[in-house]
Amino acid sequence: MRSLGAQSTSGRLVCGNLVLRCALGRSGTRTLKREGDGATPRGRFRLESALYRRDKIVRPLSALPLSATRRDDGWCDAANDRNYNRRIRHPYPARAEHLWRHDGLYDVVVVIDYNRRPRRAAAGSAIFMHVAGPGLAPTEGCVALSRKDLLKVMARIGPRTRIVIV
Repeated sequence: MRSLGAQSTSGRLVCGNLVLRCALGRSGTRTLKREGDGATPRGRFRLESALYRRDKIVRPLSALPLSATRRDDGWCDAANDRNYNRRIRHPYPARAEHLWRHDGLYDVVVVIDYNRRPRRAAAGSAIFMHVAGPGLAPTEGCVALSRKDLLKVMARIGPRTRIVIV
């Protein structure tokens, strides 16, 4: 699977014979990603697991490890916290985004194995493949697809799938 973008905030995601439009970070793609820079990291990454909101969609088809999100789920983006770039539970004492969102962007989330093992402080966190905003609006550093396209991709990917972001 490939996501092509460079300095653009939009790209193409190629998955087998599917070629789909996707949104990328508001700063395009970067090799040297930093926390908060709005860039999607360049490289080849494993797809680690997937999350979904069971109150919004039926359990997606996927060979990835899959779990339902809860109202208190979050992802730590505080670079100096011991749980940086890890899933946490709210309330949380450090800065962490909420995975249970009202805008639908995280109704389906694929965790991209960026900066996970080893984790480097301030190198970027919460890099996901998720549902795109209206008009494929740029992301904060993730790869986003329409809900329909993301569900198509989910049915075709598994633990051996790699995403290449250029």
